[in-house]
Amino acid sequence: MENRTKRVKFSVNLIKQGKHQLYTCTMPTNILAECSFVSTRDEDPKEGFQRLLDKKRAQEIADYIDTGLGTIPSAIVVSAQPEAQFKLIGGGKTIEFEVNPRSLLILDGQHRVWGFLLAKTAVRVPVVIYNGLTRVEESRLFIDINTKQRPVPNELLLDIKNLAQYESVNEAYLNELFNLFNSKSSSPLLGLLSPAKRSSGKISRVSFNTSIKPVLAAFADRPSSEAYQTLAPYFSAFIAGLKRLKCEDRITNPTVLRAVTLFFPEVAQRVKDKFGTYNSKAFGEILTPFFTKVSATKVKNSGYSHKELYDYFSNCFRTTFII
Repeated sequence: MENRTKRVKFSVNLIKQGKHQLYTCTMPTNILAECSFVSTRDEDPKEGFQRLLDKKRAQEIADYIDTGLGTIPSAIVVSAQPEAQFKLIGGGKTIEFEVNPRSLLILDGQHRVWGFLLAKTAVRVPVVIYNGLTRVEESRLFIDINTKQRPVPNELLLDIKNLAQYESVNEAYLNELFNLFNSKSSSPLLGLLSPAKRSSGKISRVSFNTSIKPVLAAFADRPSSEAYQTLAPYFSAFIAGLKRLKCEDRITNPTVLRAVTLFFPEVAQRVKDKFGTYNSKAFGEILTPFFTKVSATKVKNSGYSHKELYDYFSNCFRTTFII
């Protein structure tokens, strides 16, 4: 059906949407890559890929395909150009066009097509082809497709990565730790976490991971259960301190959470030196004089700089230190 001659043919289905007619078919990725380009403003189609798009992302797609396990079910959307000499034949069941580097303008799927070009393996993928569009119509479709599609929230992706067995070592560890804080009755964050989406007044997985990741090294090779046993009493004591300042609800603010977590190693070191064990009472005793120095206004008006708030915490902590 497909060949490497000047013109190729593919069986299609016609779809009418409003005033537009589009054709759906499946096409080998090597042929699609040969005749697709990303911008009518580029003289060199290959250079257009390299200048406008992210090669690293395209290479990841190529590697995904070359593993033999990759699947690309979503359609590439293109617009046939005059260079394609696009024709509908066979009673409207088949299209024919010329394999030219400027035959098909990509409206959606630019990185996937560049990935196909970089891949060593060819697979068949679904393609949607518009024909007879003006430049204005192409531009408007490109804008509509690339602005009105909403990506899957990062929170949901993190939530299902475990099911897909796609987690990195750190992601798996953070996932376990999040689930402990989200499920244990002893958790000071119980009821304050949102596993799969952003929610006002709650800590999302993304916010939790971003906050905890910088202090992971403090736990070395210890299991997530031990990390929980150390972090939980710290958060419990810190939230108790915020409660005395009447701003305990700020713990769910991403900036405050990051600052509080970044502050953890300093407090934990002093707790270890003085008590040799980590529990809420020990953390509370170390943090009590600290909270006499902390301004509730500073916590409430923390803005977006977690580093600035952390530096403030650290400075207050040093001034309360007594031998």
